[in-house]
Amino acid sequence: MSAAATPWPLRQGKYVPSLPSGKYRSAAKSNNFPGFEELIMNAIDNVAAVQKQMVNTLLPLDAAEVLIRKGTPLSIAGPEAALDKLSQGNWIGGTSPYFMLAEGGVISDGDFVFVTDLSGVGTVSFASYDVQDLPGLSANAPDNAFAVTIMPSGSQVLKRFAADGADFVDAFLKPAVGWVAGVHLNDIGKVTAKVYDGRTGTKYEDRAVVAYVALPADRVATIEIVNIFEPGSGDIITFDATVFDVETCKVNGESTNFAAYVKARGLEHCKQPLIGDYAGGRINVSLQSVDSSAGNVALYAPVFAGIEYRFARPVEDYAGLFRRRLAEQDTEGAVFACNCILNFIFGDLEGKAIGGVAGPITFGEIAYQLLNQTAVLVRVI
Repeated sequence: MSAAATPWPLRQGKYVPSLPSGKYRSAAKSNNFPGFEELIMNAIDNVAAVQKQMVNTLLPLDAAEVLIRKGTPLSIAGPEAALDKLSQGNWIGGTSPYFMLAEGGVISDGDFVFVTDLSGVGTVSFASYDVQDLPGLSANAPDNAFAVTIMPSGSQVLKRFAADGADFVDAFLKPAVGWVAGVHLNDIGKVTAKVYDGRTGTKYEDRAVVAYVALPADRVATIEIVNIFEPGSGDIITFDATVFDVETCKVNGESTNFAAYVKARGLEHCKQPLIGDYAGGRINVSLQSVDSSAGNVALYAPVFAGIEYRFARPVEDYAGLFRRRLAEQDTEGAVFACNCILNFIFGDLEGKAIGGVAGPITFGEIAYQLLNQTAVLVRVI
């Protein structure tokens, strides 16, 4: 659903209710006024009926609670303090205070969460995996299903998925699609990203949570990736190991320190990703930080041994190019979307409408494998 049509529109940078104001404001302070759940559900159902889609928007915690108590299968994103307040139920979640809506990117520091209702998509079941059990992610999925998956940034489970996920059994038949949980940029290094298994109300720093969505036999899910970057015509860069932290690389076959190479070419701003050539497919690997004194470059996704990389061409109008690419994207049947935090930052997307489908801003995207600096969309057709 487009956020412009939701009962909580964006007004001057904040979400305020357009439901009957007196009743809602009372309800926002206390859930004990008669008819609160009916009021919220009628508003949600009316919007969903108009849009002919399920709820996919930013909601106050009270409204999210109504859906949870109804037993609706949900995927939820929000700040840790907000997610901690939700009841147990049929949901998975992950931490992120950043969201992309029709009006533009927003940052939530209050009691709002982004809710994607999966009930109208297919039959939903839930699971979670630690690093040892992770290869079962796709193998355990029902037939004709996709796996909405959330993993915490910096976790071992994410690192294993990034390195091995494409080789998991049935990875391309019953694919994982989802996002990497993160934290407010001001809190990096201070707090850790979390994922939530709503069935038990448990949060984890190193586990994958999954909502399997099994589709009817006459429907199919298509996973689509929006990538605004093209490989440049510069040096060919290769690596000797599959790693997230790089010291040495080969540039046109000659060994060199990667941090020194990046700095010498003025790329330490980390705005341009490496682009790997995976049998003709373009996969971004984004730079997280460059430590010249230590001679180390930290990456948001691993580079792989045997793959040739080039740095991406510079993008002059980041937000404008994203807007054009999203306008070209077919959104009919869209049921899930997410967009990368690096696009949010480098495109200066806060408050800037670029189109597309609403969803969380993430610290990595999942579409068969770990991606960076992309937008991911799932359509059911």
